[in-house]
Amino acid sequence: MSPTSRVARAAMAVLLASTVAVLLGGCSWFGKGGKRGDYALAQEQRPLEVPPDLNLPDTSGAMALPSTSSAAARPAAAPAPSASGFTVPGTRDEVFARVGTALEAIDGLAIASRAQLLGTYDVAYQGTDFLVRVTAVESGAYVSAVDPRGLPATGEAPLKAIAALQAALAP
Repeated sequence: MSPTSRVARAAMAVLLASTVAVLLGGCSWFGKGGKRGDYALAQEQRPLEVPPDLNLPDTSGAMALPSTSSAAARPAAAPAPSASGFTVPGTRDEVFARVGTALEAIDGLAIASRAQLLGTYDVAYQGTDFLVRVTAVESGAYVSAVDPRGLPATGEAPLKAIAALQAALAP
């Protein structure tokens, strides 16, 4: 055999060995070098897999704001008549001012605070603390006594104060 053919055979063997090495270990040479996939993580750390046939719920209206022409924008209907409240014709702000004047005229009643934005007076009368609330309704404003829990006040003092207010605000 000639020396050039030996060199050619050696070169061919080296080329074949390097080709086999590239084919067998090629994945690590082409950018994945030692990185492990999500399958190697603990089950709690793996990303959530959603099956392709699973239908997602429609969330297109999830963040939509309600329209201003809804029922929330209109005044509520007047509550049923009760001993702890009554309806007065006029706007809420007008009636709120009139209620304040009438409350100041009741002997023994003390106004602790007033909140026109909320439409409430925090009052103390005959040893009882309660709120006098003025809310807008279709036929004017509804004046009522409310206990600290937000329920209609049914004690003797709140009912007496509401009766005095109703007499003072009667048209």
